[in-house]
Amino acid sequence: MAKAKKSWEKRLAGEPDELTVDFVESLSYDTRLYKYDIVGSIAHAQMLAEQKLITKSEFKAIKDGLIEIGEEIVEGRFKFDKKYEDIHMAIEAALIARIGQPGGKLHTGRSRNDQVSTDVRLWMRDEIEILQGKITLLQKAFVKLASKHGENIMPGYTHLQRAQPIVIASYLLSFVEQFERDFIRLKNCRDLVNISPLGSGAVAGSTLPIDRKSTARQLGFADISYNSIDAVSDRDFCAEFIFDCAMIATHLSRLAEDWIIYSSAEFAFVRIADSFCTSSSMMPQKRNPDVLELVRAKTGSVYGSLMAMLTMLKSQPSGYNRDLQEDKIHIFAASDIVEASLDMARAVVSHTKFNTKTISAGLEEGFLDATALVEYLVGKGVAFRKAHGVVGSLVAYCEQQTKKLAELNLDEFEKYSSAIEKDVYESLGAANVVKKYITEGAAGPEQAKRQIAYWNKQLEQR
Repeated sequence: MAKAKKSWEKRLAGEPDELTVDFVESLSYDTRLYKYDIVGSIAHAQMLAEQKLITKSEFKAIKDGLIEIGEEIVEGRFKFDKKYEDIHMAIEAALIARIGQPGGKLHTGRSRNDQVSTDVRLWMRDEIEILQGKITLLQKAFVKLASKHGENIMPGYTHLQRAQPIVIASYLLSFVEQFERDFIRLKNCRDLVNISPLGSGAVAGSTLPIDRKSTARQLGFADISYNSIDAVSDRDFCAEFIFDCAMIATHLSRLAEDWIIYSSAEFAFVRIADSFCTSSSMMPQKRNPDVLELVRAKTGSVYGSLMAMLTMLKSQPSGYNRDLQEDKIHIFAASDIVEASLDMARAVVSHTKFNTKTISAGLEEGFLDATALVEYLVGKGVAFRKAHGVVGSLVAYCEQQTKKLAELNLDEFEKYSSAIEKDVYESLGAANVVKKYITEGAAGPEQAKRQIAYWNKQLEQR
């Protein structure tokens, strides 16, 4: 059989320089698009047959040949040659070599410009579902851990300073909320992705009677793009996808930061399983939360992909430009990092224990009940700002006397406010405070119980 050549080579004199071959190829990283390229090509060929641009027998030869090539790739028998630059040309060249002239008709009414955009959208549609599945598994791990700590109390922090008492379950469920926003963002991104550019050609469409809605239906797209110039150059969805990955990485990094701190001897709030820690080459006593540190660090790489994608897009003139070939490097890198980080986070969460005795032993430090005392005074008719000042003075007094608020006697309280009565002690101490939380979504045991039930139902329905 004749050796397949790139059709555009006839326009240029001589052979491309080896430097050029190496510089322009994307086959080294876009091979993962092979099955999407094959599926898209079969849909395109079927449409060409429907429009009588190729015969039914030519369509069958194309379809059978593409399926065989796909099987060879899966089995590792396909030989990739970088001279074909990308997965699209590599598959087409192999098809022509395999079935001859019908293979040369596959590209009718199609450009690599609309072809690659279609392939990337098909890949991203699947990748979004994979990431959503991993997010759901992580959320389930958090809810399961939260269900063990619906009554246990820990300090809540602002500015890394002790603020108010919270139940551990509410703390854990705060991450479920964060990742739920990530899940929704990915869902919204999928809507933007699920548009078919196939048939837009190089930039202006085609003079041939291409049925774009036929290929869109076959490939499960919700609709087609309606401007060929924009369709071939649109990579907004890539930036959107990487941003979504960056936000997932942000939330994973915040979790990692918390638990790195909480697993230190100074806090000792959590103990991460040994299988997710490392030791030191010099200090034999060390238990380092290295996997969480790497989750935190890898976030920077995802941010880098986002910045690279945005920088690429901001300098694009209208229409397709070869710069866009680099989009795949960044969407693949971002998704790979986030996939691995979600898996690691789920494993860590599933094998981490809260040291409730250690937490309880130091729970009354830091005046966690001060805000509750302010609200107690408000309930007695004292204006909030005045109550705030009263409690601030009481805290300063307690620090001088090395006492906690609950250790003051009624006479001491009354020196600062006559509104304070003997029932004040019902509002002091972390255990009393969390029981008094009544607002929806508050960090108390009753609210946590309702939230756990809600999330169990929501996540099971997925």
